[in-house]
Amino acid sequence: MQVLLFNGSPRANGCTFTALSEIAGVLNAQGIETEILQIGNSPMQDCIGCNGCADKGKCVFSTDLVNEWIEKAKSADGFVFGTPVYYAHPSGRILSAMDRLFYAGGKYFEHKPAAVVASARRAGTTATLDTVSKHLGIAQMPIISSTYWNMVHGNSPEETKQDFEGMQTMRNIGANMAWILKCIQAGKQFGINAPQAETSAWTNFIR
Repeated sequence: MQVLLFNGSPRANGCTFTALSEIAGVLNAQGIETEILQIGNSPMQDCIGCNGCADKGKCVFSTDLVNEWIEKAKSADGFVFGTPVYYAHPSGRILSAMDRLFYAGGKYFEHKPAAVVASARRAGTTATLDTVSKHLGIAQMPIISSTYWNMVHGNSPEETKQDFEGMQTMRNIGANMAWILKCIQAGKQFGINAPQAETSAWTNFIR
C-alpha cells in the first residue's frame, strides 16, 4: 500500500512538510509506503474550465506537475493534502493543482481515503480545511480525521515541532489512515468493493 502526501507549500522543508513528515513516519512504521510530493515554486497553471480533460484522464496543460501526479494517483491507495494558510485560505497553488487533479483524474481518487492538513502561524486553519476538503467529498473519499482538527501551528519547522498537540494530531492521522487502509484491503479480500454511484441526474437551480 502507498500513500501520497502533497505539500502545497513552495517551501520544500517548511512547516507543512514538517506536519506531513510526522504523518508519513507513522504510516511507514505500519508498513505503508509514502511519498511526499512537493509543489515547489515553479508556475502552476490554474484550471480554465475548458473540459479538454474529459475522458482523457489527464489535463491539457503539461508544463507543471499535475499530469505526473495523476499518474502516481492511479496506483496510490490514500492521500494527504497539506497546505499553509494564506489570508485565512489555502495556498492558491494547491487549489489550482487540486482543481485540475480532480477534474482530469478524479476517477483515480474515488473511494480512496484522504486527509487534509493545514499549517498556520495563528489562525485561518478551519476555513482552509473546509475549502480543501470539498474536493474529497465530491470524489466519495473517506475523510481521515484525528483527535483534534487536522492543523499545526508555528512560524518555522522548529516552532511547529513545539506544537505538541498538533504533532500528536498528525500522528493520529497517520494511525487512522493506516487502519482504514487495512480495513479496505481486508474488505476487498471478502468481496466487499466500493459502491457504484448513481450519476444520471444532473440539474441546476433554474430548471
